Amino acid sequence: MAAGVKCGGMLALLALLPLLHAASVNQELSDILKELWRLDTNRLKPGTDYTISLQGKAGYVTQGSTNARDYASSPLFSYVNENKLRGIATYRHFMKLLDNYEMATGIAESVTPEEIKENNDFLDAILETQVMKRAHRYLVGKGQSQADLKQFKTQLYNTWFRLYHRGRNGGADSSGFEHVFVGETKFGTEILGLHNWVQFYLQEKSKNLDYKGYKATFGDVPYADDHVLNVQFSWHGLMKPVGGVFLGVSPEFEVAIYTILFLSSDVKTTTAAVDLDGYQVELVVHRHGISIGTSYPKLLRSNKRRL
Repeated sequence: MAAGVKCGGMLALLALLPLLHAASVNQELSDILKELWRLDTNRLKPGTDYTISLQGKAGYVTQGSTNARDYASSPLFSYVNENKLRGIATYRHFMKLLDNYEMATGIAESVTPEEIKENNDFLDAILETQVMKRAHRYLVGKGQSQADLKQFKTQLYNTWFRLYHRGRNGGADSSGFEHVFVGETKFGTEILGLHNWVQFYLQEKSKNLDYKGYKATFGDVPYADDHVLNVQFSWHGLMKPVGGVFLGVSPEFEVAIYTILFLSSDVKTTTAAVDLDGYQVELVVHRHGISIGTSYPKLLRSNKRRL
């Protein structure tokens, strides 16, 4: 009888785990993000525009480790429709920015007139989308942005492309865009940032990045059509123990949601749990003055489990 009670108690505890781990959801932020999600017509479709191979669950690795057991013998991305990446203006302009940066912090960035033009072309492209137009209206309504589009573009430029010091020595060596979308390294021992799926795919294709497996959250096993994933990978021989990434979403969607969260608070680190497309996701934004230091999603749980 005691064994039965013990077993029943354990089952009850396991049933409660998702509730115990559920975070307090920011409903207002969830509502605007759901709007942006519906408006993201440039989002690529899993199983059609791209396919992923999740393979195994990654093991525990400490920051700074140089190796880890590989639970994924194949790349994460089995297929991506590159015609869409080249054919959709926001992706096309986005990809032109990925080779504009020094990978290592501590080495001052040198920005050419051509690269400044590429930054502006990217912002012009995303500002034409319904996602960014809705984000702009929302921020104006909250008193966090000006209605004038030129002023809003300048605000976006400062948020994402303004250079600042991340390394201890040298000149301005980093920006929000570089950290979040491109990735960088620190002291030659660890990976910083790199939270964008397009860059992940392109670096895999170039053999610079090796996917090691997914990181499960509270026992949830991800599916190939999920849009949020926690991953482990190596990049240029350095390890990222775990990193959160949206899959398939457009560049404008990520710029929009992180900009909204960044401008919603003036504290050093802002976090918010949101419900989005059947997932509970923690969004994290770290401030570096008037610019983003880092931003990324962390999958907390999924309500999309299938039998």
